[in-house]
Amino acid sequence: MSAVKTLFITGVSSGFGQALAKEALVQGHRVVGSVRSDAARVAFEALSPGRAHGVLLDVSDFAAIDTLVAAVETQHGPVDVLVNNAGYGHEGIMEESSLEDMRRQFDVNLFGAVAVSKAFLPYFRQRRAGRILNITSMGGHITMPGIAYYCGSKFALEGISDTLSKELAPFGIHVTAVAPGSFRTDWAGRSMQRTPRSISDYDASFDPVRKARVEKSGHQLGDPQKAARAMLTIIDSPAPPAHLLLGSDALALVRDKLQSQIESIEQWEALSRSTDG
Repeated sequence: MSAVKTLFITGVSSGFGQALAKEALVQGHRVVGSVRSDAARVAFEALSPGRAHGVLLDVSDFAAIDTLVAAVETQHGPVDVLVNNAGYGHEGIMEESSLEDMRRQFDVNLFGAVAVSKAFLPYFRQRRAGRILNITSMGGHITMPGIAYYCGSKFALEGISDTLSKELAPFGIHVTAVAPGSFRTDWAGRSMQRTPRSISDYDASFDPVRKARVEKSGHQLGDPQKAARAMLTIIDSPAPPAHLLLGSDALALVRDKLQSQIESIEQWEALSRSTDG
């Protein structure tokens, strides 16, 4: 990145948020990062005293967001880049997983990102400038057994992000949905919330999937630091894409999905056309 920027990143205590915050600080930028405890705030600010600023925020506490964002804009100057990173993975067969599990997943992964974006938009629009990065997932393009609620939240964020990119383009504000594949973060480890198994019919199909996901955690192909550098490249691009995949696994899986979709569309084209009046 060329000029020094101020980034607001949600969820800087781990994963992509932490990696991006560290890399941005190394490159000389200022980072305001949301954390969920005072100890985490102290640890974050110690990374770069004077340029790393921690704020306490649970992104699902919607009533607190507008006031906090106003305070950030006042105390730390204009924010150039918003990165909606806070989120977690819920794993569970849908029939076994409560609606409360789903509500919590969407509150954090989707509604939190939307609420923080809405709080920053008046400032970005007034300045006719700004960047928004929404960290989605290849699970916002493809699906796998056992992560229905997670994929649902990420598909939704992909759709909202795409729409927002069109709404904000007239004001010179760029929006990019960044969809990582499998990376060495805590997503499948301590950050994953798993619904207990309860229906034996799913044992044969799902137990191996859950076991493999646990065993793979920490050994994924993707390097979070390289993901952070890619995100900083996007932030500095004069014409960033509305969607960016990160990781060769995401590229391969999403390409396969799109090819299958094209084949299915062509297979059923006659029936699709049959409904025209």
